Amino acid sequence: QVQLGESGGGLVQAGASLRLSCAASGRTFSTYAMGWFRQAPGKEREIVAYINWSGSTTYYEDSVKGRFTISRDNAKNTVYLQMSGLKPEDTAVYYCAAKRTFGIATLSNEYDYWGQGTQVTVSS
Repeated sequence: QVQLGESGGGLVQAGASLRLSCAASGRTFSTYAMGWFRQAPGKEREIVAYINWSGSTTYYEDSVKGRFTISRDNAKNTVYLQMSGLKPEDTAVYYCAAKRTFGIATLSNEYDYWGQGTQVTVSS
């Protein structure tokens, strides 16, 4: 079992950068693929980025391509989401999630474990 905890959210102006971190407990973190999702008020939770267990495969939702970068440090049991060029439409609660099975996963029901979320607010 994996427990996840996000940090790094906050209130920033448009164009700013933030780095979100997701720390995981457990000795098997390196065997899990990880995803970052976000959920804005009144909207469904959506995938932002995905990274496989080794970091060799990543996926980005179209609206964040070129602005966000997902990475992981298995020695530190941590996955990161570097966000730059933030826009007001990026405002949401951001969640990290872990999945045990192989393959890129973009749907929330494909993930097994979730963090509690961290708020990102981008002002115009």
